[in-house]
Amino acid sequence: MEAASPGLDSGVLPRPSPVAVKMGDPRNKKSSPTIPAFAMAARTIIIDHGSGFLKAGLSGWNEPQMVFPSIVNYIPCRENPGPSYARRRVSLGIDICHPDTFSYPIQRGRVLNWEGVEHIWSFVLEKHRREHEGSPVMVTECPLREPADRQKTLEIMFELLDVPSVLLADQLEMSLYASGLLTGVVVDSGYGLTRVQPFHLGRPLQPGGKTLEFAGQDLAAYLFKSLFKEDCNRHNLFQLETVATTQMSKCYVPQNLGEALDFRQSLPSGSDDSNAYQLPDGTRVELTPMQRLAPEMFFSPQVFDLQGPGISQAVVDAILACEASMHPLLTSHVMACGGNTLYPGFTKRLYKELMTDHFSSSKATMWVGSNRNFSVWLGASVVAHLSTYRSEWMTKEEYEEGLRL
Repeated sequence: MEAASPGLDSGVLPRPSPVAVKMGDPRNKKSSPTIPAFAMAARTIIIDHGSGFLKAGLSGWNEPQMVFPSIVNYIPCRENPGPSYARRRVSLGIDICHPDTFSYPIQRGRVLNWEGVEHIWSFVLEKHRREHEGSPVMVTECPLREPADRQKTLEIMFELLDVPSVLLADQLEMSLYASGLLTGVVVDSGYGLTRVQPFHLGRPLQPGGKTLEFAGQDLAAYLFKSLFKEDCNRHNLFQLETVATTQMSKCYVPQNLGEALDFRQSLPSGSDDSNAYQLPDGTRVELTPMQRLAPEMFFSPQVFDLQGPGISQAVVDAILACEASMHPLLTSHVMACGGNTLYPGFTKRLYKELMTDHFSSSKATMWVGSNRNFSVWLGASVVAHLSTYRSEWMTKEEYEEGLRL
């Protein structure tokens, strides 16, 4: 796969330095003298809160310093002033003594539990403020976020966490910046959603936006059911670990499902050590071919009884929804990001289907970064220091003034 040469016509930016950056942006953003100097000079705390994982850290680094599951658990506890008074105690992660009490506060890109989100953000800010007190905060948000959710985010940041200034940033736009491009198609597949969005000179081409509600959690659900059948229990720690290990170390995307199935079915039992896992009692269990090939779900969802087009078709639909004159340029700048794109064979299969089945007359190019599971965070780290984004920041004073109006 060949990368295009950087140039203004192709909408390519030189890859920015991981430290403070100032560069031009083709979007006409208004200037604003109200943003204090520290919002541009200080290290910014960046929070990329996805459905499955939270990535956080200080701008200027090459990767987030904190990465952990977006999970909270509630444990009932009894407190004074009386025996009938009870409260739920919230904490991060899974409590091994109470594994049935955890939940994800964000699902499919939508916040369902603001108390849980606030608890996670409080933890992140407490850790970073020990050495960087008074730092501005940048929070990435899903394009599906409602205005009321944006207002709630600002309320938590300014009123409860006492942040001096905040920038809310679109996740897909941040992935675009991480690639060093301004024009192309962002293909992001994470834990809760798979999204496709074309951009031209930094602006989203709205008709081309596609959201598929199948992603990493659906792959995990399939493995839970197929591995443990009637004993499937999402709160069983052994099952959780087995599914996570299978996803990370044993699954891959086949280039041709039929050929891959024939190959795996032809292997003698026990001939492939990587094809097995052990139960707690030491029993060895072999994975079926479809369990190893489960990431086929992203390309053939109908095989797994899921609705919607596969990811390749979604990219094609997104490009074709844009003006015909844009098709060659968009096809030559396809950016894969998100944790699911790390499965072996994912980007090769996507490139193959785009090039062979749909755009054989064009020059298709996949832009693939080694840290593409952190693309949103990395792009935000760049944007945090762009002078052209000054008008996007909101200070606590501006927020309070808005409440008085």
